[in-house]
Amino acid sequence: MLPWFDHGKFPLFLAPMAGVTDVTFRTICKELGADVMVTEFVSAEGIVRRDDRTRKYTEFHEGQRPVGVQLFGADGERMGEAAKKIIDWKQPDFIDINFGCPVSKVVSKNGGSSLLKDCPLLASVASGVAKAVGDQVPVTAKIRVGWDEKHINALEVCKTLEDCGMQQIAIHGRTRSQGYRGEANWDIINECAESSNIPIIGNGDITSGLDVAKRKNETAVSGLMIGRAAMQNPWIFKEAKHYLETGEILPPIEIEERWHLIIRHCTLATQSDRYGGEEKHTIMAMRSRLMAYCKGFSGAKALRQKLCQVVSVTELEDIAAAHLSGVYDRQSDALGD
Repeated sequence: MLPWFDHGKFPLFLAPMAGVTDVTFRTICKELGADVMVTEFVSAEGIVRRDDRTRKYTEFHEGQRPVGVQLFGADGERMGEAAKKIIDWKQPDFIDINFGCPVSKVVSKNGGSSLLKDCPLLASVASGVAKAVGDQVPVTAKIRVGWDEKHINALEVCKTLEDCGMQQIAIHGRTRSQGYRGEANWDIINECAESSNIPIIGNGDITSGLDVAKRKNETAVSGLMIGRAAMQNPWIFKEAKHYLETGEILPPIEIEERWHLIIRHCTLATQSDRYGGEEKHTIMAMRSRLMAYCKGFSGAKALRQKLCQVVSVTELEDIAAAHLSGVYDRQSDALGD
């Protein structure tokens, strides 16, 4: 049994999301109650070639443990070689294999969810990594329920992966063709959890403590993985744990606290080397994250106009102060928001 399940624990995972779950964001989510971290996915080929731009995606802080590094690729031998290199570099708590990414540039390279269409190749990749890693660290996998509505094969895939030595499987309840549209299929996730001998982690449409409690109580999953909801509301981990422990819904996070965290996130990002340590480039790269954080804020139209042009932490602090004073509420009213 993996240690994050010890003593009947029901862990909450931060889902791996490219361009989102970097070292800085994982630090924030860990502080707010996330139990298990997974890095952004990284190309096995890039690791094998010792590409420094690829290697940086495997970085993590000791305080983020337990943390896994997620790999994607379609060659079991090369994937295994990459896994061993990562273990030599960082000794993560586990290696995770990406069989779920729906993005075309990954699928076109026969990676991510494309392997759901080819179970023999999927098995070759999974067993290749498991054999290469041996007993050094556990190997886990993340999948979707299938390629499309006509090819939902999560039960078969889970059985294959279990036979190949995977010690945990996270299942996103949508097909590849759905992307992130429609509803996650929790019936399929539950069927897999009930029939598997290894822990199954459910993923999809978890947006509140109530959702966490519902899936914990109504399905056989051993834990839950939260992705897009954490982008807007990283407090979801704290809220979910509080609800599970007390049955109480925490009051909404005050707008001042939200701005404090947004500014802190951007400040920490400028101190990392993710974007070369250059403040302007870092903040420009953070603009999409700022839009996610501020979704639902009052004065949204005028606020978005400012955020899509921000280039420094000082400017962001000024935007926050103006928003808190109601400036953008008045401007948005004038713009007809």
